[in-house]
Amino acid sequence: MTAVLATGTVPAYPVHLTAPPTPDRPSRGLWLVKWLLVIPHVVVLALLWAAFLVLSVVALVSILATGRYPRAIFDFNVGVMRWGWRVSYYSYGALATDRYPPFTLHDVPDYPAHLDVDYPEHLSRGKALVKWWLLVLPHYLLAGAISYATITLGDERGRGELIFEGGLIGMIALIVGVALLFTGRYPQGLYDLLLGINRWTMRVTGYAALMTDVYPPFRLDQGGQVEPRPAPEDTAYPPPLGEPVAAPAAQPARPASVWTAGPVATVVAGAVAVLLGLGTTTTGGVLLAAPDDGFVTSPTLTVDSPGYAVATETALLEGAAVDDALGLIRIRAEATDGGEVFVGIAEAREAQAYLAGVRHTVLRGALPGGDLQRSGAAPATLPQQTDAWLASASGPGRQAVEIEARPGSWVAVVMPTDGSAGVSAKVDVAATFPWLEPAAGALLTVGIILLLGGAAAVTLGVRTASAREHR
Repeated sequence: MTAVLATGTVPAYPVHLTAPPTPDRPSRGLWLVKWLLVIPHVVVLALLWAAFLVLSVVALVSILATGRYPRAIFDFNVGVMRWGWRVSYYSYGALATDRYPPFTLHDVPDYPAHLDVDYPEHLSRGKALVKWWLLVLPHYLLAGAISYATITLGDERGRGELIFEGGLIGMIALIVGVALLFTGRYPQGLYDLLLGINRWTMRVTGYAALMTDVYPPFRLDQGGQVEPRPAPEDTAYPPPLGEPVAAPAAQPARPASVWTAGPVATVVAGAVAVLLGLGTTTTGGVLLAAPDDGFVTSPTLTVDSPGYAVATETALLEGAAVDDALGLIRIRAEATDGGEVFVGIAEAREAQAYLAGVRHTVLRGALPGGDLQRSGAAPATLPQQTDAWLASASGPGRQAVEIEARPGSWVAVVMPTDGSAGVSAKVDVAATFPWLEPAAGALLTVGIILLLGGAAAVTLGVRTASAREHR
């Protein structure tokens, strides 16, 4: 879409979102069920926006290398934005028509909602690196500020009852829906405002998607068809009488069906495979890098007790898969004051027998305030002098114990070696997982296959569309 402007006018922004000057006669109550009717479009658009994201990355690479946005990819991404705008116009982005949106990337002349973007012949390589995250950041912040809105009613006691939670567009659409339901009329001012907000959103989307170097203005051009405005510091003079008026330059015809079902499906499938491959590969890499000396270690937790010991709740390991799922279990403890500390692991009944009548704390989960305080006196025997433990260690600095995982009920205990009251120690728990490395290798393999296959599918779809474009 190329606008031919008279002398002295400001060009329209390259992203053109248009609609009729007035709503397209929406009914009173259909908006109540449009959330259901629009589900097929939501599913398809989720896949299309995934392809949009992947192709935008491809476009970024192309812009950095050549300064040009590949035309076939540009047409696809514009088609996704156009499709999304039609669905938004029908559903809760505007509620302005009851005509069901068509399933196509192409413009539909007789549908009331339209979107087009002027194709840029050249784009800045430097801006491509920063405009999608840094230069457009003010717009992101503004979008975040208006994308969340609530309506809360308070009672006489000051307590609030939330009756709406959603974005500004959703709130305005709700008001429009209520007006339609009770009056059958669509408030014209709200229609113009919704179109202005959607127009600004699409302009920011086009800029962030690298489709233009023209910075989106901080304004809402409200209403349907927005025409170019007169320049504030220039005046347009008509040509002298008798002089011919230059005709607008003819624009080359564009193929109408570059993106048909086949290339679209290929690109979408490839993009989904690429995203799945990225997720799978990342997961595999994290699993492979997670172990520390072969152990997957928890965050360090500081445990405290006014008593003589801190004990964990009973940990129950059962099932035939315990040996395969877990290898070694390790517990490390270090006194926060640098003194000597004892750490031991015992069967639950042995640990409970040792701590019977001893004042101590039982840890219950990670939330504060849930620990159990057991009353009692000092232990009759120092912890390192009893044979209740399957594994134990004591002394200054960090002490660590390891046992091989096996079915049973287990308790870990931390206490001072001298049996004194007051426990404060830094503790972490770790385990080895025999299956972790093979699983990480499998995920990496699957992820690489998905990445390569998805990249091949995306390339094939884009090449097919490009070949049709140049016929």
